[in-house]
Amino acid sequence: MGRTNAARESLVGLCLRHPELGLGQLNDLCEVVDALEARGGRSVLARAEIVRALLLEADDPQIHRTLLQTLIPGIVSVCRQLRFGDGIIADPSETVAMALGLASELLVDWAGESRQYAAPDILSALRGRLRRWLLKEKVALRSVSNFDQIDDPAEVASPLLARLNSFRGSQYDRVARLTYARVFEGRSLREVAAGDHSAPGTLQKELQHFAVRFLI
Repeated sequence: MGRTNAARESLVGLCLRHPELGLGQLNDLCEVVDALEARGGRSVLARAEIVRALLLEADDPQIHRTLLQTLIPGIVSVCRQLRFGDGIIADPSETVAMALGLASELLVDWAGESRQYAAPDILSALRGRLRRWLLKEKVALRSVSNFDQIDDPAEVASPLLARLNSFRGSQYDRVARLTYARVFEGRSLREVAAGDHSAPGTLQKELQHFAVRFLI
């Protein structure tokens, strides 16, 4: 993507607005990514100035993508610091994918800002957002950890029941009814999945995401 005409036009604009960066000899945004590598021949301070400028210009989709690609090693390092959600997320690639998505959201939120230490700031903020996501996933995992067992049905009304009822007739009607069957009717995951003609593993993830997004 960094070698398209649009990417080259974005590089020209970047050079015109930030001539102090000395990027005029580069041909496309892929070469900007290369220049930001440790072996690219530029000092740490020079690379930091380029990243600062990229964040300033990150409302341009081409620049946004370039900055995100530049940050990938740091994003993976953040995932590693959080052990890729070990014990919470079964597949480490899911944690990396979420981290990339959160990093992209950060670039949208911070586009146009001038930060002297843009890369460390972004990665620090990403670490906080990713940790909060993992904590939510951990809570959700606990709430559905017994899905393979038949639980005693809930016997009294609760705020959870009220929230589930609020989804009746909405686009989430089906998953709300399935959650009700699990929590308030005490039906096993396999039984609920069979009635829904879905795979237990797939249904479990669907109920998890519903719980994290709407019930926790």
